[in-house]
Amino acid sequence: MMPKEIDRFIRNKREQELAQYADQLASQLAITADIYDKSGDFPFEHYDILRKNNFFDLTIPEEYGGRGISLYEIILIQERLARCDASTALSVGWHLGFFYNLSVVRPWKEDIFKRLCEEAITSGELLNLFVTEPAGNPGRGGRTQTIARKVPGGYILKGRKSFCTLAPILQRFTVYASLENEETYGEFLVEKSDKIQLVTTWDTMGMRSTGSHDLILDEVFVPEHDLMGEYGSGLERLGKDSGASLFHIPAVYSGIAFSARDLILDFATNYSPPSLQGSISELPHVRAKLGELELELKTARTLLYAAAARWDENIEYRPHMSVEFQHAKHVVCNKAIRIVELAMRIMGGKSLLKANKLERLFRDVHCGLHNPPMDDQVIDGLARNALEEFKKNESTLHKL
Repeated sequence: MMPKEIDRFIRNKREQELAQYADQLASQLAITADIYDKSGDFPFEHYDILRKNNFFDLTIPEEYGGRGISLYEIILIQERLARCDASTALSVGWHLGFFYNLSVVRPWKEDIFKRLCEEAITSGELLNLFVTEPAGNPGRGGRTQTIARKVPGGYILKGRKSFCTLAPILQRFTVYASLENEETYGEFLVEKSDKIQLVTTWDTMGMRSTGSHDLILDEVFVPEHDLMGEYGSGLERLGKDSGASLFHIPAVYSGIAFSARDLILDFATNYSPPSLQGSISELPHVRAKLGELELELKTARTLLYAAAARWDENIEYRPHMSVEFQHAKHVVCNKAIRIVELAMRIMGGKSLLKANKLERLFRDVHCGLHNPPMDDQVIDGLARNALEEFKKNESTLHKL
């Protein structure tokens, strides 16, 4: 269901055009979104639609032929796409975030980055980074179990990666691997080959068509020039943008919440049981839930867009925005869950039916708890930040 009101977060003509562009794409994805949710198959046809409309170019810099959109514009587009198909929005968001990070941080040699941008535009291929393994995520501590062994002319990679979103459609991707007998990590650009096995592990409650299967790398040779970078920490490159390239995630869950809001407003306005003269929207307890829902959504979206705008407009403040992004992700995802639950309470038992979109939204929205950063990490980070700020200002406070 597409929005029926003026969106106060659209600030200018360019953003209006991008919103219309996203709405048009979303309406096409909506036609088969439920089919892929039921089957769990990867929606290749959705990516054909996005490719034909140059969606994959959005975060590639203008200097290399892309649109070079801002973080605020990424949020605007992703939120609207997710209102119709959250799985596709979440999965393609990793590609957008991948190139956005490279555009901002520029961690690799410029000629390599230029080549990847131009090839992505020419071929319409996607890219993603795979870090997580069955044993866990290096971002949680510990060392990745995927090993890169130095051989003449390059490296041999052996290991297994989990939650490899977009795996069925990718022709290339990057992985983090521990450099054998060294303390550092390498990020390697890997081309799909018969040495890589796709293991179809992604059979989940929600976000069913993201294609986030496992990949087994069995003695995969990677030429030396495809070692993109060496890092002291497994997530070092991602950390250099303060988490901006992960901010497409809460935008998706805000989109789910908005979709639930539109659905329940339509239902409450038009549903009139025999016991009532008018619709259930006139009942005080329904109005109370609708009011709470609206409060939660406006709070979440305000925080989401404010953080993106601050990133775009205050370059000097960017290194200090990690906590703000984490805070926004936590608030948006948890409020989105509450919004969907409120909508289901208003609709009642009908919301549990597989044929009802709210049922899919309920399953999808809970996946936000398991996208980075996790709630416990956010809470711990906020506490650490507060304590550090207090200690810095403690002497000044004592003088007051």
